[in-house]
Amino acid sequence: MKSTTERVTVDLSEFSDLVVVYLGMRVHSLRGLITLRSFGAQIAKAVAAKPDGLLLHENLTYSIFPPHFGMRQYWRDFDSLEAWTRQQPHQTWWKSFLANPGGTGFWHETYFMRGGMEAIYDARLPAVGMMNFAPLVRARGLMFSARRRLRLAGEAPSAPVTEQELSD
Repeated sequence: MKSTTERVTVDLSEFSDLVVVYLGMRVHSLRGLITLRSFGAQIAKAVAAKPDGLLLHENLTYSIFPPHFGMRQYWRDFDSLEAWTRQQPHQTWWKSFLANPGGTGFWHETYFMRGGMEAIYDARLPAVGMMNFAPLVRARGLMFSARRRLRLAGEAPSAPVTEQELSD
């Protein structure tokens, strides 16, 4: 068979520690539209600052109704991603969201070139992604941080919100 389609692929041999993260924010109420817009503008500004280790950021639309938008990011390695999540402005966003999700729900799913996956779902989301087939457990103890969920060696940098603060 002669094909008229040119097929190409990518050589990821230089990206052995590549991490891909999908994130989403789903609006639950009119107030959530304001929250979504605010976070979107802040994220665009942070991405424009070119955080160390971020290789690519792409915006995604999961649905228009209900509004459910997100992004896909490619990071050089987990350490870069984790370090960025422990810095400003991400640290402030996360604290703010956990204190008041503002009519939205948030999730992320992370996939690793060397194997492994982890995810977190916040603020009473309807089933999305792995929630559709895997048992849900509370994000406490070994399930609290991405590093712990992945069973990676080493200590995670200080989290913006501790497990104890969430339990109080």
